Amino acid sequence: MDNLIIDTDPAKLDIAYMTAFLSQTYWAQGRSQAQMQQCVDHSLNFGVYLQGSQIGYARVVSDTVQFAYLMDVFIDPLHRGKGYSLQLVDYILQFPELRNVRVWRLASNDARGLYGRFGFTPLAHPEKMMERIRP
Repeated sequence: MDNLIIDTDPAKLDIAYMTAFLSQTYWAQGRSQAQMQQCVDHSLNFGVYLQGSQIGYARVVSDTVQFAYLMDVFIDPLHRGKGYSLQLVDYILQFPELRNVRVWRLASNDARGLYGRFGFTPLAHPEKMMERIRP
């Protein structure tokens, strides 16, 4: 489809582009380029490219057996509505190192329909979940 390429090579990522986009989102507002680089350095990264230019991104933090957390998923607004996010999530869930992960988690205010297509549901037992957020 449109020569879309999904690549896990972090050297190909456009950190400045990703920072500019993600630092404006509700989930990563204000993230600096140095922080974005640190996120990349400690994640399995999925760059999305069309005709040689990066148009999207996602990353996974995982032990590759029990748990994986999908985060920072985006497709540039200029390229939305073409099924690229579906291809990206499918690629990630079928990725060899992640294919057998037992528990996947993510957080989303606006893409629940997308993730629901892949079997993501609200937490079965949210009362068991805890979090710690630094101010």
